[in-house]
Order: sequence, then C-alpha cells, then structure tokens
Amino acid sequence: MSKRQVRIGMIGYRFMGKAHSHAYRDLPFYFDLDVEPVMQAIAGRDPEAVRQAAGKMGWKSYETDWRRLLERDDIDLIDIGTPNDTHAEMAIAAAEAGKHIICEKPLAMNAEQAGRMLEAANRAGIVHMICHNYRFVPAIRYAKHLIDSGRLGTIYHMRATYLQDWIMDPKFPLVWRLRKEVCGSGTHGDLMAHSIDLARYLVGELTEVTGMMDTFVKCRPIGEMSGGLNAQVVDDRYGEVDVDDAVAFLGRFANGALGVFEASRFGKGNRNGNRFEINGSKGSVRWDMENMNNLQLYLDDDEKGMQGFRTINCTEEAHPYAGVYWPAGHIIGYEHTFINIMHELMRGIAGNFSPEPNFADGYRNQLVLDAVERSALTKQWVTIPT
Repeated sequence: MSKRQVRIGMIGYRFMGKAHSHAYRDLPFYFDLDVEPVMQAIAGRDPEAVRQAAGKMGWKSYETDWRRLLERDDIDLIDIGTPNDTHAEMAIAAAEAGKHIICEKPLAMNAEQAGRMLEAANRAGIVHMICHNYRFVPAIRYAKHLIDSGRLGTIYHMRATYLQDWIMDPKFPLVWRLRKEVCGSGTHGDLMAHSIDLARYLVGELTEVTGMMDTFVKCRPIGEMSGGLNAQVVDDRYGEVDVDDAVAFLGRFANGALGVFEASRFGKGNRNGNRFEINGSKGSVRWDMENMNNLQLYLDDDEKGMQGFRTINCTEEAHPYAGVYWPAGHIIGYEHTFINIMHELMRGIAGNFSPEPNFADGYRNQLVLDAVERSALTKQWVTIPT
C-alpha cells in the first residue's frame, strides 16, 4: 500500500539547504515512516545556481521566487533555510497558505516577530518546527533521560559554551551573518541560540539574565558567503560590522539552578566547540559537539575509589535514535542530527501535531536572546517575560 506523501518545498540551497536535502533523501533509508517525504521543489533567486542545486541534491523542480511554492498545490511542507530577516515573512505567508513549516534558527529577528509567527501557525492549525538539530544528538537525548529520571538529582548548575573561530581574520569579508539588518544579531543569534535551546530542553526555563557583548573587528571588506562557513571578498570597499563577535551571560533557572553561558567566533582553535556541563546533587554530565557520540557521566553513588567521569559512547540500541543506524561503536555524524529531526517532523505531520522544538520554543528562545541583548545595553539584570 502506498504511503501518504509529504511534498516538500525548500527555500534556500546552501549550507542548511544541503543539510536538509541530505536528511530528506536518507530519512526513509533508516526510519520506517508512516508518510513518504518527497523533494518536490526548491527555491532560490539565482536561476542557474538553483537549477544546479536542484539537480545535485535531488529536487524534482525549482522556482526563482519562493512565493510560487506557496501557490503550488503540490507542496505540503515549506522548509525555510534562508537568512534571518526573511523568516517571519516567509513563515507567516506559508501558514496562511496552509503549509506545514520547518524553519531554521533563530526563529526570527526578535521576539515580536517570533510571536507573530507562532500566532500565524497556531491560527492556521499547521504543523511547525524550528531546526535546533542538536536536540537530536543521541548523547544529548540520553542526557535528557538521565536528568528526567532523577539520576543526577537536583540540578544546580549548567555551563554552556559555543566557540568557533572562522571570522578571526580581520580580512574575512562582511557577509550577511555580520550585518544586523539581515541577521538581527551575530554570534548571539547564530551560536548562543543553540545553547539557550539546549538549556531550556535539559534544565528548564530561564527566569532572568545579565549579559555582555562585544565586537572585536569593527570594519571588514564587503563579501558574500560561498558555501558552508566560507566566504569571498567581492568589493574593495569596507563596511561596518554592527553585530556581536562574542557574548556572555549569567542566568537563573525557574528550578533554582544557575547558568553560565558564553559564545564567540573568536575562540581560536575551536571549529565547532558546542559544549556543556550540568551538575546535580547526585551526578554530572558533560558533552562536546566535536566528540558528539560521547557523553561523560559522573555518578556520586559509584564505589569510593572508583569515582570519576566515565565516557559513554552513545551508539548502543539503548540510546535514542542510535539503533536505526549502525552497530554499537560505529559512530554517526552531524548529518544524522538532521535526519533525526526530520523523522520527528514527519511523525508530527502524520499525527497532526507539532513536535518539539516548535515555534513556541523558538519564541521562548527569542525572549531569552532579546533579554540578554537588553541587559548588555543597560548593564542590569533583565527578567524573562512569562
């Protein structure tokens, strides 16, 4: 019996477009789905570039205007992988057209936009998700299981850092990720958004924050992204960098835990240093994206003399998602986090519910992002709206 098809229209075809396309293609290979994802159409402004992307990544057709995807009767799901300033317009229009949506993070430029996106999605009754793919690392899902089952006891601390180094060269060009009018914020929205989402997922809601932000290289040559995190200079003129290169903040959680957070694109030697440590009354966990299959666990009830952090390679069938891939010890990679999140998205569409993280999570994340920015400006503690 043929399965119900979910026909996908994707906007954008570079870094995240590549990751999402790969996930849709491999999803049925690993997971037994109740629906069938169909890569129906991709949209981009450059006719030749989007034509080539469609052919290379396996899309059936392409459009040069994203609005055409909303007009097409053969599109059920809109996948938004474009710069941040376009998210609100595209998502609201997609919801009004009755299309399901998955949107890259951060959800919007600010909480006001994110709130309107959430309202539009709820009003339309469509399925919606935000692509915080790190929630879908098996080691992180297992950490969540340990916390929720009480193995770590009362949670006292979370420390999270997200460090990269790809813009440290002062001659690295002024791309869209370094322009406030396009991205809203720099490292804060790009990297810290992930740490905030993991904090909310693993520990709970943040209630107040105090933060600081800085920009170390304030002027760069004009350029554009050329794939992944690579870029090229396209003009001999220079422009102002008006977003943050680094951000740090302290936070309090509703459950009484304390949080310490730092994100920077000036962390020399860190290619993708997304890390956290969580301490509880009975134990602790540590995780590092650059070694993503491993979770470090300390349990206080271990025998004296044998206590210490153990390394759990989260590739056993007992670990979330790991059983659909390879035998234990045969590690998975970054791309599998997207396969896992797309699996949850397809489950949601089949069951007519919005899996987490969805636009409600995106809105809550944006409230924290906005509060940290306000705190950095006012140099005061800021309460997160409830």
